[in-house]
Amino acid sequence: MKILFLGDVMGRAGRAAITENLARLRREWRLDFIVVNGENATSGMGLSGAHARTLLDAGADCITLGDHAFDQKDMLQFIEQEPKIIRPLNFSKAAPGKGARLFTAQNGRKVLVTQVLGQVFMKRPYDDPFSSLETVLKTHPLGGQASAIVVDIHCEATSEKMAVGHYCDGRASLVVGTHTHVPTADARVMAGGTGYLSDAGMCGDYNSVIGMEKTEPMRRFITGMPKERFTPATGEATLSGVYLETDDRTGKATRIAMVRERGLLQSAAP
Repeated sequence: MKILFLGDVMGRAGRAAITENLARLRREWRLDFIVVNGENATSGMGLSGAHARTLLDAGADCITLGDHAFDQKDMLQFIEQEPKIIRPLNFSKAAPGKGARLFTAQNGRKVLVTQVLGQVFMKRPYDDPFSSLETVLKTHPLGGQASAIVVDIHCEATSEKMAVGHYCDGRASLVVGTHTHVPTADARVMAGGTGYLSDAGMCGDYNSVIGMEKTEPMRRFITGMPKERFTPATGEATLSGVYLETDDRTGKATRIAMVRERGLLQSAAP
């Protein structure tokens, strides 16, 4: 199976990059399944129902969220109506929506997508991500009903992301980090057969400060004084993420490659 995971979509520039390129990438790379993290797609803070529909219509098979999952209030209702959106497993027991779901890929095989929030350096004390994942992975063993399993670990610390990768090794097809908006260069297949990348980066304008127009963040770093609201940068966006190929029998990764399409950061196609 051929899977593409794209990191945090950042504002209008990120949405445009998705709508303009995703159908082409599915065709050229013969993708079976596409996951997009969309939690910053609306003004850099959360995801609205309308913008979720934009990403899905562009070709995303599943959208994951993150700690900004419900910053756009209409998502509280929209997520109950749209099964292709996944919120973090350990966000809150009272949160609407689901933190894991089985999807049918283009080739007819089943893909489980799940997401957890980390605990290190995060603003809220979220529930334990490891025990949350354990329940899901025990219920859906890799290579059984789920031909592939994608785990999105949304957190600040690379150490915590790596720990989740090792914890899921051999039990998931892919563990990929999101949240920092900075792509890492450590894509690899782990010893047990799980593809791993510490952070997918963002789908946004890299002539920025993690996707925000750079003037106001720089002012605050330099002077310690806010003047204006942060606004997403609007230059040409880079699509950042990871490409994965899996064994159809075991669900384990056979190939992994970082994706940097268009914009300021570019790499060769997988």
